[in-house]
Amino acid sequence: MQNFELSKRALEQHGSDMRQFIDWRASVLGNGMRVLEGYNSSGLTLTLLPDRGLDIWLAAHNGRPLTWISQGSPHVADFGAGWLRLFNGGLLVTCGLRHVGPPETDERSGQFRDLHGDFSLARAYNVAVHSAWQDERYVTEVTGEVAEAALFGEQLHLTRTVRLVLGEPAVEIVDVVENRYDTPAPLMLLHHFNFGYPLVQEGVTFQVAGAAVTPRDLQAASALHDWPHYHRATPRHLEEVFFHQVTADTDKQSRAVLASEAFGIALQWDTTHEPYLTQWKNYRQGTYVCGVEPGNCVPEGQNRAQRAGRLVHLAPGERHTFRNRLTVLDGAPAVEDALAQIAALGAQGRPVEIALDDYAT
Repeated sequence: MQNFELSKRALEQHGSDMRQFIDWRASVLGNGMRVLEGYNSSGLTLTLLPDRGLDIWLAAHNGRPLTWISQGSPHVADFGAGWLRLFNGGLLVTCGLRHVGPPETDERSGQFRDLHGDFSLARAYNVAVHSAWQDERYVTEVTGEVAEAALFGEQLHLTRTVRLVLGEPAVEIVDVVENRYDTPAPLMLLHHFNFGYPLVQEGVTFQVAGAAVTPRDLQAASALHDWPHYHRATPRHLEEVFFHQVTADTDKQSRAVLASEAFGIALQWDTTHEPYLTQWKNYRQGTYVCGVEPGNCVPEGQNRAQRAGRLVHLAPGERHTFRNRLTVLDGAPAVEDALAQIAALGAQGRPVEIALDDYAT
């Protein structure tokens, strides 16, 4: 394929509307759901779902799928249906904001919390697209707000930005979560990035700048020796979940790579408020989807997190900012460079402090 120059000077000489090269296009599906289709001359395409928390559904690079999607998705939000019935798959499903983990009943209040919380059922509002040159970089981004709130209950507010830069096969997600109430609020937030075939398949490996790996349960413990490796689709295979203690640089950035020799994806995130990294391996036949999940928690629920002293609370008026960046690695040189960065960070970075001693025992 012939390459073409994406400099500001070249594009202004040959076009008068930047939507020729990069854009977000809004539409409404037959089921009434709003969608925003993003495309970039880098080859990256994304579909955002404003009616499901402004999460990312379809994602591809030059036509190659990056994620798994569920049958019939995207599903309209329905608080009467279970989380698993409404799971769209897709590149990003946000878990939280008050609960991440299996269904549970609060040990003190008796309140029931469904799997992974309510966030992905919420509608984003004040959704807007902003596009402009920033020096020599053309940036287009979607912003939106999501509330997780109840009268006399929590008053959590999230502002999300999903950003594309012309020519870069990458997407950046920036979330700012604020407690708008007068009492502290529990905050559990996990960015559930889902990857599917052909990005994930037999022979793909996972590399992370890390210091230690902890299995979630006995199923994972039996496969601890094999945590970096992915295998063929297997009928009735049980999921394996691992928690990683990562290393970070002086800016608190950490990295992970999921790749074959010549294609993959790199994840970079800020560990300031997301010190945990969960690896979900699920290569069950027909639902072959695997996750890499930075979070301010592990998926265990409020009850266990509270007992272990891991549960984060936001003070009234307090804000936490979360930054994640996914970059497609197209070709062996891109993969090799990303793996070299992982190796360097693993050797020179500092382990991020987390507390998972109760899982180790």
